[in-house]
Parts: sequence; structure tokens; C-alpha cells
Amino acid sequence: MNICYLGAGTWGFCLASLLASKGHRVILWTKRDDFAKLLAKTREHPKLPNYQADPTLEFTSDLAAALEGADFIIESVTSAGIRPVFEEIKKLGAGKCPIVITSKGIEQNSGLLLPEVIVDILGPSHRKWVGCLSGPSHAEEVIEKLPTSVVCSAYEPELMRQIHDLFSTPFFRVYPNSDINGVAFGGAMKNIIAIACGISDGLGFGDNTKAALMTRGLHEIRKLSVTKKAHTETLNGLSGLGDLCVTCLSKLSRNYKFGHFIAEGLNPHEAKDAVGMVVEGAYTCVAALQLANQTGIPVPITQAVYSIIYENLNPRDAVKSLLQRAVKEEHL
Repeated sequence: MNICYLGAGTWGFCLASLLASKGHRVILWTKRDDFAKLLAKTREHPKLPNYQADPTLEFTSDLAAALEGADFIIESVTSAGIRPVFEEIKKLGAGKCPIVITSKGIEQNSGLLLPEVIVDILGPSHRKWVGCLSGPSHAEEVIEKLPTSVVCSAYEPELMRQIHDLFSTPFFRVYPNSDINGVAFGGAMKNIIAIACGISDGLGFGDNTKAALMTRGLHEIRKLSVTKKAHTETLNGLSGLGDLCVTCLSKLSRNYKFGHFIAEGLNPHEAKDAVGMVVEGAYTCVAALQLANQTGIPVPITQAVYSIIYENLNPRDAVKSLLQRAVKEEHL
């Protein structure tokens, strides 16, 4: 199978190499020509040292060349970058094949989940070709072939089956789930809670505090998920609770590290530079708060993270504000 893989971050590099190792012809695209040449020369991602790409994996910065003859398009760009990339794909007359989204986020202003963004750009007739892959999966562990379980979804059952077969390996276990909105929403929202957990740890609070943030954060995600007609049960699975755990508890998490750097005194711009990779939670918290404000659903943790990043709220004051909220009976 010919696969066009969009995005040469650590996750894109990792999954593109996984697919190439299964015998597919994979072309990994990055918009930076110098980076494409570096990857082709070294066969190694700068942020994944000591791991060589599959020897058959190809690299390019020519989008048209990457798309030519593609049987599948796999996306690992960013939630902010997905629209401009697929608008260019539309201009090239491409995209008439299955598309798998692996980025996690909600588009600002439109409130669209990333699979919905693709349908919005390419048109309703492309809906049957759109799916996603999500779940608790650090590139640093997948590339080591450590046992990992994720979830795939699509608007059409047949495509969901194809995605399952495409990615599954003995160490990379893929569970199908027909609730594409729930799968996409859980993967997007957990990044916000991970920033909050990073801030909590950076301020010196303990495991009790983090457990409370994760639990109430999951409750917050479930409440807001109704705005996207997601099934709340989906959020108890790999794309919700599972991804929440790995992102909030692991030092490999860029969203967690971003929050930790802020608690240490860096401003958001400095914290992003220190992480050195895209922090999706910083983008998504804007869109999530927009959804919450439109529907009147309270999201205190998301609001606190937004205020810290964009309104210069002191992290300790944010924690104090959360603790002073009126206590209500717990309903799950």
C-alpha cells in the first residue's frame, strides 16, 4: 500500500516507521526541506536519538510528490496546522482516499474536532473516508516496541476495520470504537488537564492533588463532551481515561512539562521553547473554553489553565480559586 504520511514530529516519525516496517511504501512529508534532507541522511529523528527509521521509509518536503498515488493519507501535523495543510491538499486535487487523523485537538473559533475539520474542508462526500487513531501512546515508547494499546475510529465501519488492520502489530494493539467524536474529544481534552497536573507538581503539591485534578478533570471532559454528541462511556476507555493517565503521570508528556515549567516561573512562551515541541493543550484550552461559554457548562480546570496561559493569572492563585469553589455532591 502507498501511504502519504503528513508531519515529521516524533509521533509522525514513529508511526511512519512502524507502517514502513509492515511492508508499506511510506513517504513522510514535512514542510521544511532542510529537515526532510536531514532525516533522509541520518535516518534518525533529533528528538528520538539512537532509533533508526525503517530503511524503506522515504522523506520529502514536496507535498504533491508525497500525495501522488497515495492509498492512505495519515496525518500527524498539529491541531492548528491541519486546516492549512488540507486546504493545500484540496488545491492539489488530492484527498480522494482514506484519511487518518492522529493529532489531538479542537479547532479554535469553529469548535470542530479534527475529523470534522477534514470534512469541513474537503466536503461531506469525504466523510466516508475520514477516521482517527488516538489513545495513550508516547512515541518514545512505541518506537522501542513497548506494549501499547490505542483506539481507532471512523465515520464508516469498513474504514475503521481498515485502520485497525493497517496499524496493528504484536506490540501495538488497536481497539476499534465507532464513537469517533468521543475518541477525538477525549484525546483533545486530556492535554488541558495534563497542563494543570504539571503546574500542580511544579508548585510542590502531592499525589493527592494530582489525583483530584485528574478525577475532576475527567468529570469536566465528560460534561463538555455532550456539546459534540460524544458517548460519555467512550471517555472511560483508552482515548479518555487511558490517555489522561499517560499524559498526566508521565514526564515524557510535553503538556505536563509545559505546566511544570510555568510553575517554575517561566512565562508561557518560554515554557513552550523549553519543551521544544508543540503543546496542544495550550491551543485546545481556548477552543474548549469557547465551547463551554457557548453552552454554559462550567469547566473550572480548563478556565484556570486558560487564565494562567493567556491572562497572566498566578498559578498559586489559580489553585486557591479552585479550592474555594462551592462543594457539591459528587455525581459521576
